[in-house]
Amino acid sequence: MLTPDQAAYRILAVDDEPHILQILKFTLEKAGYQVITAQDGVEALELIGEVKPHLVILDVMMPKMDGFEVCRKMREDFKMNQIPIIMLTARGDLNEKVKGLEGGANDYLIKPYSNEELLLRVRNVLEWNIRQKEANPLTGLPGNTAIERELKSRIDQGKPFAFLYIDIDNFKGFNDFYGYQKGDEIIEFLAGVLSRTVEKLGTKDDFIGHIGGDDFVLVTAPARAEFIAQHIIEEFDKNALFVLSEDDVERGYLEVTSRQGDVHRVPLMAVTIALVISTDYKIKHFAEISDIAKEVKNYGKKIKGSVVVKERRQDEISPAKKGKGR
Repeated sequence: MLTPDQAAYRILAVDDEPHILQILKFTLEKAGYQVITAQDGVEALELIGEVKPHLVILDVMMPKMDGFEVCRKMREDFKMNQIPIIMLTARGDLNEKVKGLEGGANDYLIKPYSNEELLLRVRNVLEWNIRQKEANPLTGLPGNTAIERELKSRIDQGKPFAFLYIDIDNFKGFNDFYGYQKGDEIIEFLAGVLSRTVEKLGTKDDFIGHIGGDDFVLVTAPARAEFIAQHIIEEFDKNALFVLSEDDVERGYLEVTSRQGDVHRVPLMAVTIALVISTDYKIKHFAEISDIAKEVKNYGKKIKGSVVVKERRQDEISPAKKGKGR
């Protein structure tokens, strides 16, 4: 769902028929959007650079420059190629739809359309575009903006929740030794472990986010949190060795040579999961739970092997047993 303040979203409506443009403007403004209008493709391209709309609703048949050409020029220009486009047409011809979609349009509306259909497609395209911009480019998981919004929403609701901060230990040594491509494979692998674990053990209300690099977060119900965390560790420890050579697995560490020629032993990768329950702290801001989780994580990373850490005080953290800690 879009934020209640839909006036934050600017929509450029482009149509050469004044009465249709007037109806579009009225309908969208009534729904709370800012609306800018243009009556041909040339004017539309000029306005896009000025007003930087979040969405363009573009008629196909127009003088000077038709909608297909406007769409093509937008997709070729790096300053506007990320702006979503909904195309309008009076024709229901399949070939014309395909032409528009192949040219880069995100959706299509055939005249006459209902106001309900128009507003639903506008909302869906805007929400899709927001998710795309917020997603981590490697894993496709929600990024920092979405994570902050999720935490703020949970805190505002006042319902108990568990926050898991997941971090790969010794990832830098592995990345330096095996290269960035293998590093990306491990990050994508962990993202898959998180998704499959939530699908298997979580609920539809659970949330997974990717902070960046090898750092992830997971928000779930307190009653499920430790079970989910232990399952993540089991899956990671059982399957993460697939990227390592047999010699490194048998040896139990990596031999990394520094620029100075010194050889260092780097332990194999493990996972530290910091587990914070919202009701254990008087949390009023999303940054607080992040700070607590980072403190917990830093203690956990001092323990060899994969661990789930629930306490901030170092003397209350127990070492992992068979790759697990609590």
